[in-house]
Amino acid sequence: MSVTQQQGNFERAAQFVAAIREQIGHAVVGQREVVDQVLAALLGAGHVLIEGVPGLGKTLLVQALARTFGGKFARIQFTPDLMPADVTGHTLYDPATRAFTTRHGPVFTNLLLADEINRAPAKTQAALLEVMQEQQVTIEGVPHPIDPPFMVLATQNPIEQEGTYALPEAQLDRFLLKIRIDYPPAAEELEMVRKVATGRVGERLHVDSVAALLEPATMVKLQQVTASIAIDDRVLDYAVRVVRATRSWAGVAAGAGPRGGIALVRAARAAALIAGRGFVTPDDVKHMAPAALRHRVTPAPEIEIEGQSSDTLLKALLAKVEAPRL
Repeated sequence: MSVTQQQGNFERAAQFVAAIREQIGHAVVGQREVVDQVLAALLGAGHVLIEGVPGLGKTLLVQALARTFGGKFARIQFTPDLMPADVTGHTLYDPATRAFTTRHGPVFTNLLLADEINRAPAKTQAALLEVMQEQQVTIEGVPHPIDPPFMVLATQNPIEQEGTYALPEAQLDRFLLKIRIDYPPAAEELEMVRKVATGRVGERLHVDSVAALLEPATMVKLQQVTASIAIDDRVLDYAVRVVRATRSWAGVAAGAGPRGGIALVRAARAAALIAGRGFVTPDDVKHMAPAALRHRVTPAPEIEIEGQSSDTLLKALLAKVEAPRL
C-alpha cells in the first residue's frame, strides 16, 4: 500500500470516528471522556470494565455505539445464580430429530454488556475468559467463532460490595481499559433530565436519534487503521518505562505486566485517531495510562488504609517518569 493510500485511509477513518462521536452525543448527554474511552477500546479491539453507580447511562451508551455501526447488542444481568451456559450457550437434545442442537448464548453478538459482572460467582465470570481472549466459544468441545467486531463492556458498582465476587487479576488483565464514570456536572444533569423526561412515557431507553453510519465490517477496518497508527520509538519506550515503573513504585504491592504495556500502546493509538492525528504523542500515552493501568496496579494495604488508590499512585508516577520531547 502506498503512502498516499495509507493517508487516504487514515483521513477517512478519522472522519468516521468524528461522526460516530457526534451521533453518540445525540443520545448520551455529556460524559465525553467516558464516550471517548469506550470508543478507544472498540477501536483498539479491546474490552472495557466500567465502574460507576447505577443510572449514569452505561446501557444507553453501549446501545448508541452499537447503532452507529449497525452492530448487534446483547445484555446479560449477572446474578449469583447465573450459570456459565447462560452466558455462552449449550447443547440440547431434540427428540423430533433425535440429534443434539447447539443453542448460542448472548455472547454471540458485537457489543456485550455484562451488567454487574461481580455479582456472579467466579465460575460464571470465567465463562467470558475464552471469548474475550480468543473471540470464540467452545461448547461441548466444538469451537464456535464470534463475528467481529466483538467487545465486552462489563460494569460493576464501586459502592455496593455485599453479595459480590471480586474479579480475579487474571480476568481484570483481559480488559484493555477500566473506566470510572462519575455523576455529571449540574448543567449536564439538568439537560439529561430535560431530554429524557420531556414527552416520554416510562424509562425505556431511546437511541432513535442515532444514525447508522457504517457496517460492522467497516468498524473492523477502522480497528486495522488504528493498529497502523505511527508511534515513534521514543514514545514506545516511554510507554514501556511507565509500565515498568509501576513494578517498583513505592506503595505498589503488584505492578502491571507486559500486557499492560501492550494495552497502553493500543489505547494511545486509538486516542490519536480520535484526536484526528496519524501519530501517537507522549500526551496520548499519559492521557490513557490511568484507564489502561489502574486495574493492573495493586496498592499496598498500608496505602489503601491512608485512602490512596491506584489512580493516586499512577498520577504521582506519571509526574515523575520523564516523557520524550518530539
